[in-house]
Amino acid sequence: MDRTEEAARAERTADVVGFLYPGHSAEDEYPRLEAILGEAAGSVRLPLVHTDIGEDAHRVDALLEMGSTARLSAEVGRLCEHGAQAVVWACTSASFVFGWDGAHEQVRELSSAAALPASSTSFAFAHAVRALGAERVAVAATYPKDVAEHFRAFLKAAGAEVVSVRGAGIITAAEVGTWGREEVLALARAGDHPDAQAVLLPDTALHTAAWLPELEAVLGKPVLTANQVTVWEGLRLLDRTVSCPALGALFDGRALAEPLLLRE
Repeated sequence: MDRTEEAARAERTADVVGFLYPGHSAEDEYPRLEAILGEAAGSVRLPLVHTDIGEDAHRVDALLEMGSTARLSAEVGRLCEHGAQAVVWACTSASFVFGWDGAHEQVRELSSAAALPASSTSFAFAHAVRALGAERVAVAATYPKDVAEHFRAFLKAAGAEVVSVRGAGIITAAEVGTWGREEVLALARAGDHPDAQAVLLPDTALHTAAWLPELEAVLGKPVLTANQVTVWEGLRLLDRTVSCPALGALFDGRALAEPLLLRE
């Protein structure tokens, strides 16, 4: 078998999770995460398609429009062309602002449009918290405080106790995407709480993949970040478990092999 045939065979046998990603900010996290997972397990592909976000604003009205069925459904076909076997809406704020029931409906409509299993980053966080066995969490958000409080309500509906919420007040995903290591570490430190068993950084516009082990070492506890949990959720939809300590506690074997069911 020559290299071309070998590559084609690998492509056919890969687990393929497709992501709908709003606009442009930290989309380079996905090829980075694919490469890291490839070193640990191979045969994982993470194609990404951008959605039209309308107004780039961490504001409830703008987020509701950003996560509308019309905007998501418009790009689903392109993911199917990549061979996606599951699809995840790679956005936290434009899923949790719909509330617990609304976020479920958003995912149901996305699944129907794609004819594939579907989820979103908000549910990824809820499932990841349960998988780690964490009962008390702290939220270190880039968003304005009022938007971050919607995430608290979503997690509470999922059954988690949120012991603290910090909102950094950043309005646009474009600005969040410019943050580097120092800003991310500072955000995580500021948002930690002594009673929290895990710290959540809920923004897919934030680059974190390169610093996950460092974040956990600095805080001394699991850290869940948006693009990390989004990829984990996509693999969960395919019943694929990957051991990859480079991506933090969620991937290092402490997560349960069988996902726990959330409250319906």
